[in-house]
Amino acid sequence: MIRYSGQTRILVAVDCIIFGFDGEHLKLLLIHRGFEPEKEQWSLMGGFIGTEEDLDQAANRILKELTGLEGVYLEQFHAMGDPKRDPIERTVCVAYFALIDIHKYEKQISDQYRAEWFLLKDMPSLIFDHQKIVELAKKKLRYKAALHPILFELLPPKFTLPQLQMLYEAIYETEFDKRNFSRKILSTGLLVKQPDKDKRSSKKGAFYYSLHELEYNDKFDAFLNFIPNPHALIA
Repeated sequence: MIRYSGQTRILVAVDCIIFGFDGEHLKLLLIHRGFEPEKEQWSLMGGFIGTEEDLDQAANRILKELTGLEGVYLEQFHAMGDPKRDPIERTVCVAYFALIDIHKYEKQISDQYRAEWFLLKDMPSLIFDHQKIVELAKKKLRYKAALHPILFELLPPKFTLPQLQMLYEAIYETEFDKRNFSRKILSTGLLVKQPDKDKRSSKKGAFYYSLHELEYNDKFDAFLNFIPNPHALIA
């Protein structure tokens, strides 16, 4: 067998960052690491790729084995190559992220590695460079949300503007002016006003809206950017 001479063995791993929205809060899914070093410590879902796998296959396998989740759309977004990121062997990590509706997938979650959802502000200390990977994933998520209406997919068929604003505020970890947010989101033409109201939070209530499916498909790659100064929020 021909081999490249003088080259050092380097392992390739995959780490999965799963953000979830529960209707009010943005959360991060973490597990207890199952092997040394740092066994039992909080970790992203990670593992080494198999000899017959490509990266996407490895990411989906690892996520299912460690959490039970499957059918999740994972997007590759970064590679971590610091020579000292793993104390055992030189390991390059390819990171994937996803944003899911927690309620849609909650029955899939297994307890083998004690997977648990955390509010971002309450996230525990993570192994290796996983905290850095999470921060990079947050920036990527904010960038996508500023340019495309991807967050609408996390909402129920009918939702209110306050619900939508709560989701965007969770993603960007900031507060938006209520009037400006409503005006800008309605100007996209993506929402259809419904005749009924949600009166659970006030007597006056808030009108329900639904997503205009045709407009959504047409404008997905030409979304009117309504996030104020998104580059400042993403940085």
